[in-house]
Amino acid sequence: MPPFASDKEAADALHQAYKRLTAEISQTIIGQEEVVKLVLTAVFCQGHCLLVGVPGLAKTLLIQTISNSLDLSFNRVQFTPDLMPSDILGSETLDNNRQFQFVKGPVFANIVLADEINRTPPKTQAALLEAMQEYSVTVAGHHYKLPRPFFVLATQNPIEQEGTYPLPEAQLDRFMFHISLSYPSYEAELQIVKNTTGDRVHTPSVVLHAEEITAFQQLVRRVPVTDNVVEYAVKLVHKTRPETAMAGPQTNQYLEWGAGPRASQHLIMGAKCNALIRGKYSPDIEDVQAVAVPILRHRLVRNFKAEAEGITVEQIIKGLL
Repeated sequence: MPPFASDKEAADALHQAYKRLTAEISQTIIGQEEVVKLVLTAVFCQGHCLLVGVPGLAKTLLIQTISNSLDLSFNRVQFTPDLMPSDILGSETLDNNRQFQFVKGPVFANIVLADEINRTPPKTQAALLEAMQEYSVTVAGHHYKLPRPFFVLATQNPIEQEGTYPLPEAQLDRFMFHISLSYPSYEAELQIVKNTTGDRVHTPSVVLHAEEITAFQQLVRRVPVTDNVVEYAVKLVHKTRPETAMAGPQTNQYLEWGAGPRASQHLIMGAKCNALIRGKYSPDIEDVQAVAVPILRHRLVRNFKAEAEGITVEQIIKGLL
């Protein structure tokens, strides 16, 4: 990445790179602009994403297209009930000299797609915990560093829940965003069908390399934030915690548990990146609000009253905003 004279120049470069990325990805992925924006935001914030949507919404294609545009190594793991931790992390095998040799698993990539992550038992789900938090794995007492940058992009199908293993809150909390994919519009689906039923196949061009992504990640962390924006983000998280000083009537009425401190950190990091990709040099309250729903959606636990009355987590978050 060429050296920049200042962080302002680097911020302008990130803004232009984001526009080139979205233009390149949109040639393959039609009508999912907000989803693309959130995934790229997570990439620049060193975060992980959980994508939830019905089959056929191009979740896997979206992730693969983004990895190709970013010139990052990509591995896909199909989670099934019989998947073992060693199938993800790797295992030690005997070589020709009867010496143990570690064979790396698919987790050793820049982008790991955990497809249908709730289809595998908790023991295998937990194998990703250390990788997502520490960017390393431990196998047979040996510590192995993962390549950087490193992202876990997991998918879930919200329809068929028979025989699934819901992710525990501890693992859900490690995902920066919970991204909900909806059906495409009529016009978007027309374009999808036209683009995918002919003989023309678009190959994404590389827009950014690993070194440039790492430099932009460091830039995001250096973005200055005013105290009132930090206070707004922390107050918003505190408002989600029932029976506390800042909890509102809606929180006490409909929530069992609120968000933890990691949500406050992600709100500020997401707001910083949201400001940069919009061409600003510092985030405001509007940037915090722009990322609040996907950050808080999987961190709030509704009580029985909310479920009985059909009150969704999104309605509660928007009420707090």
